[in-house]
Amino acid sequence: MRRNESRPIRLQPSALSPQPLPLVVLASGRGSTFAALLDAQQGGRLPVDICALLSDRRSAPVLEIAESRGVPAVALRPREFSDRGAFDRELFARATAFQPQLVVLAGYMRVIDAAVVAAWQGRMVNLHPSLLPKYPGLDTYARTLAAGDSAYGSSVHYVTAQLDGGPVISRVVLPVLPGDTTDSLATRLRPAEQSLLIATLALIAAQRVTLGLWGVELDGKALASPLELGADGRFTGL
Repeated sequence: MRRNESRPIRLQPSALSPQPLPLVVLASGRGSTFAALLDAQQGGRLPVDICALLSDRRSAPVLEIAESRGVPAVALRPREFSDRGAFDRELFARATAFQPQLVVLAGYMRVIDAAVVAAWQGRMVNLHPSLLPKYPGLDTYARTLAAGDSAYGSSVHYVTAQLDGGPVISRVVLPVLPGDTTDSLATRLRPAEQSLLIATLALIAAQRVTLGLWGVELDGKALASPLELGADGRFTGL
């Protein structure tokens, strides 16, 4: 894992009575993971406050989920801006207005401008459907099948300017079964990766996981490898 070039901005210290971690979610599609995060928050399993949902698609179904659950939603059209940087600066200005300590990319399908990413170093995470560093970018299930892999999964990582290349916090691993298709892989992974994101955010909210100068830290010590979620929904070794 490469050394980060600048010191990350850490989350605010916990009070004696910890408050939920304020965060915003960025999403582009159906919103099943966003709904899972809301369920976990409202069910008391995730100590966060989801302040807002932001999207790059005004027709995205995830906006309807936010509206139905009483979460403020913002959608901007990239084509209405001069370039990617202008769009990202405006979107993140809208996000900043909700005063989040963390940005969560949950099915957000755009590459974010490097300068915007740098401003949120250590405070933005992404859920990606592959066992990083394998298969950054799109078509991860098709690439898994084409390679003849015996396993696949999902990773949560800190966002950097490198596409899906930031330090990996955690992952969940599932077997590739005979006869699997891209659709079957996606369907089977969805609940597992949602559990992975929820469990990872719980550690971040408790300030057990942070991004240090030399990579991901757990309880102040550098992780030698990503945390791995077991079949029981808990991280192995914790």
